[in-house]
Amino acid sequence: MPSANRPPPVTLGDFFRLAVRRFRAARLAYGHGTTNAVDEAAFLVLEALRLPIHTLDPWLDLKPTPAERARLATLIEARIALRMPAPYLLGAAYMHGVRFHIDRRALIPRSFIGDMLVQGSLPIGDPSKVRRVLDLCTGSGCLAILAALTFPRAKIDAVDLSAGALALARRNVATHRLGDRITLHRGDLFTPLAGRRYDLILTNPPYVDAKGMAKLPPEYRHEPRLALAAGDDGLDLIRRILADAPRHLAKNGALLCELGRGRRPLERAYPRLPFLWLDTEQSQGEVFWIAGNDL
Repeated sequence: MPSANRPPPVTLGDFFRLAVRRFRAARLAYGHGTTNAVDEAAFLVLEALRLPIHTLDPWLDLKPTPAERARLATLIEARIALRMPAPYLLGAAYMHGVRFHIDRRALIPRSFIGDMLVQGSLPIGDPSKVRRVLDLCTGSGCLAILAALTFPRAKIDAVDLSAGALALARRNVATHRLGDRITLHRGDLFTPLAGRRYDLILTNPPYVDAKGMAKLPPEYRHEPRLALAAGDDGLDLIRRILADAPRHLAKNGALLCELGRGRRPLERAYPRLPFLWLDTEQSQGEVFWIAGNDL
């Protein structure tokens, strides 16, 4: 709420500055598409009015309608009082400008694998030669969709254990008109895939270890525990993926996996596997690539 010393917000810029001030004072946690109060506030006010989220400056003097002002005030209060991530409040999240529907049935889209797909930084020569892709633990379907956009001739299978997450993924696939290229499967990792083989298996599985789960900020506790928790060392699912991936990789196929802070325990558990660690501007040692022949 505006303080007694400040006039009530009128323009979108007023609401933006109010949100930044309130978010900083509340010491919120970020990491669901933004990393600080300024970016979080900009995303919230722009997406709330369905304005382009790339830049705030052209809209600072916009005067929202009374209904829009009420919505903005409610969202700012809810972000603080509920410690709910902004994408859940708004029903939308973005990865590299691609918009996804999102709700609490699935993890909020974010992945360094998504960065690599969009930026073309994977060790793949000709993207058109990638014909079969598997996305394990697809959640909202965001990586399957980005893979379809990256590999224009590929068919993608996407698997998740959660019926709710798959319903959300189905909506995103339909929104992006990719139903002819992306097939969704419900099941436990490779179980629903019979003997299918893939040029690329990508996965952003649950990988938070027990200590990490115990220390999660409130914002992260709104996300499905099934999509986060992965046992004492965070490798419960990754061990199973490494064990079964060779049976589902085509000749010259490879596995791409995000595992957060799990590099050290992974290398201790598999000292002989030649993991290739792929970094981005924001990450180091959080995504590995390994050829099927090396598995």
